[in-house]
Amino acid sequence: MNDAIIQNAKTKMNLSLENLEKRFSTVRAGRANPSSLDGIMVPYYGVDTPLKQLAVISVPEARQLLIKPFDKSCLGAMEKAILASNLGYNPNNDGETIRIIIPALTEERRKELTKQVKALAEEGKVAIRNIRRDAMEEIEREEISEDEQKGKEKQVQNLVDQYNKLIEEKLKEKEEELLTV
Repeated sequence: MNDAIIQNAKTKMNLSLENLEKRFSTVRAGRANPSSLDGIMVPYYGVDTPLKQLAVISVPEARQLLIKPFDKSCLGAMEKAILASNLGYNPNNDGETIRIIIPALTEERRKELTKQVKALAEEGKVAIRNIRRDAMEEIEREEISEDEQKGKEKQVQNLVDQYNKLIEEKLKEKEEELLTV
């Protein structure tokens, strides 16, 4: 029995799960996390460049980010990009570095972030369902007996159930992290 379709589906599902974990890491939970700045693009000599390519981002304290640019001339552009990102950060520029004090999350903001995380998890589940649909279509196109076809379809569905369960576990962990004061 050719398991290439199932292996391919499993690989794609793993990639979807990794992507979801990366997206979860960008949702801040009240403590400093350099990955929360991953999506910020800074105009640098006419080209939008990721902030993490222009500076070293460190965590000197639990609720503080320190950004040391390689080129101090782009400090102002970095500050503007952080403000425009709608992350709720207020950068402090001292001419050498940018410090960001992470504010404590309010109950309202925690619930808002929980909704955001649930939406990300749902997107992950949709991706898994799309992978299932593609795998099922490939199985139908194969020239195999009906029993083999049903067996492969069952294997694919088991994979989907397994990955949906993993997504639910990751969601639960992230929700607990967000709601813990």
